[in-house]
Amino acid sequence: MNDVGATVRVLLADDEAMIRAGVRAILTASPGIEVVAEAADGREAVDLALRHRPDVCLLDIRMPRLDGLGAAAELGRTLPETAVVMLTTFSEDAYVAGALGSGASGFLLKTGDPRELVIGVRAAAEGGAYLSPSVARRVISQFGGVALGKAAAARARTEELTEREREVLSLVGEGLSNAEIAGRLFVVEGTVKAYVSAVLARLGLKNRVQAAILAYEAGLVRDA
Repeated sequence: MNDVGATVRVLLADDEAMIRAGVRAILTASPGIEVVAEAADGREAVDLALRHRPDVCLLDIRMPRLDGLGAAAELGRTLPETAVVMLTTFSEDAYVAGALGSGASGFLLKTGDPRELVIGVRAAAEGGAYLSPSVARRVISQFGGVALGKAAAARARTEELTEREREVLSLVGEGLSNAEIAGRLFVVEGTVKAYVSAVLARLGLKNRVQAAILAYEAGLVRDA
């Protein structure tokens, strides 16, 4: 996890050179973010990540040789300290839903607000999770079932949490890092880490992205 205030080192992987150029321009224009390597496919992304050990790998989902989901899974095994954020389009909802178990720390739309790109990368670097609100809504619907039924089920799951745990879950859903949650709740970061771990364990969730999705389903996060 990147220290708060330190330069965030990013590896960018996309098979379209123009997309890479646009994303790189947005990131490098933001103080404290450095693009340390670029890759045109998932295999190259994994190789470069092992060489440069970036704080965040920003991966396109569809790439040759090894796609973003495969690269994310491999990075989770070989470089677990590096956060992974997936770049997606509206046509790839099924891929996003299937990637929730890959350990990715965020999902961002290529056509989204450039500010979301910066926010998402910073959140991932600081140990948080971030989903573009539009991505979160579509991923939730992708899971199927009646919307009201899913919302009721999600609320029922979160009822077993304490009031403070639900508050922490809602802030995870907003994409805040542990440090940001600590500042919001006026507690130390170690306390937040303990709450997040407890929430994941009690709800049977694998990572913060799954927690964020559940927070949206349960109505703990307002749509942007």
